[in-house]
Amino acid sequence: MQDLAERLVSFSIEIIKLFRKLPITEEYKIIRYQLIRSATSSGANYEEAQGASSRADFTNKVRISLKEMRESNYWLRVIEGINEQSSLQDEIKNLIEESSELKNILGAICSKTTRKNT
Repeated sequence: MQDLAERLVSFSIEIIKLFRKLPITEEYKIIRYQLIRSATSSGANYEEAQGASSRADFTNKVRISLKEMRESNYWLRVIEGINEQSSLQDEIKNLIEESSELKNILGAICSKTTRKNT
């Protein structure tokens, strides 16, 4: 199974590759900025969590990673709704599924670490 940190890097890369295939319009420009920022931020915050100075710091970084992945999932669903290129439907659906799985994994880590802190 692929390591979570590697999955997050791969997810960011696949998001960037997707945008190379989408039209260059004003709405996609806005979505591109938001989605690339949130997707890459999720992975970066998880990476920072690996070097956390305390359990509370770790939990905080993972929570931020989860928040950013939730936002990524949102923007992908928006893209799914406005996409007019049938050739990209499967790629978009796969990214939505991956972001949902990543949300679940990050959420489980948050829940587990929060329980340990109480």
